[in-house]
Amino acid sequence: MDILRKARKLESTLARTLDRAAQGWANSGPREPLEILHAVIDSIEERVEPAGRGRHVFPFNKIKLSVVAESRDARARFAAVLDKDPPLQARIEKRLRDAGCDPADVRVTTVYVARPEPHWTRPEFHIVFDRVVHQEAATEERGPAPGIKLTIVQGLAEKPTYTFALPRINLGRCVEVRDSLNRLIRTNHVAFVDGEHLSNHSVSRRHAHIEYAEALRQYRISDDRSAHGTALVRNGRTIPVPAGSRGVRLRSGDEIIVGEARARIRIDES
Repeated sequence: MDILRKARKLESTLARTLDRAAQGWANSGPREPLEILHAVIDSIEERVEPAGRGRHVFPFNKIKLSVVAESRDARARFAAVLDKDPPLQARIEKRLRDAGCDPADVRVTTVYVARPEPHWTRPEFHIVFDRVVHQEAATEERGPAPGIKLTIVQGLAEKPTYTFALPRINLGRCVEVRDSLNRLIRTNHVAFVDGEHLSNHSVSRRHAHIEYAEALRQYRISDDRSAHGTALVRNGRTIPVPAGSRGVRLRSGDEIIVGEARARIRIDES
């Protein structure tokens, strides 16, 4: 494993060196999003540390990636590359697994900025590594998330109704979402059946998720960059849920629209 890792690292280093040389010869300017994606993953792998007896560890569980994108068009180009299947999170997890690390607790956040900061070591991106200790005791004092019930009113799901008291609930097509190598990358708690109903065809495999915001004591729904969008119907008014936003607060009686499928929610507010 260590020999393979060293060989892969050498190969990556040579590729980056040749890439930089080619840019200098051609005077081609900034690198393309795909090139920057590979450079990001290589930079993260460089933080893997030996743990003795041929083992390796990645000492961080929080990664914040800042990418320079001066315009909306530039952000869209980067998002198309970073969010494609497999997305950046899955690519990083695979690289860390290949390096002999357990990436189960690693979370990646991406933000776009107009220009690099003076302390950045690279002009296109900057990575901040951190390790966060989860405050389980504080969570227990606040109590569990209130119950939330989802009733399918359009489309066909694995069950007609779902009841949860979870901090995060994934919605999408199929129970399990796997990458091109058949690795599990997501489990949908509310799973619309694949190919069984016309409305289901508009539901993405990773369509949306509901998250309980403890500090606000409320459920919020976010779109996971689905193909056909997410929205709410509240008192006859449609409220869009923008992709990549903080989400929209849910209230009892709301109808969630995922593509053309719908689910009505009821929150236990007692």
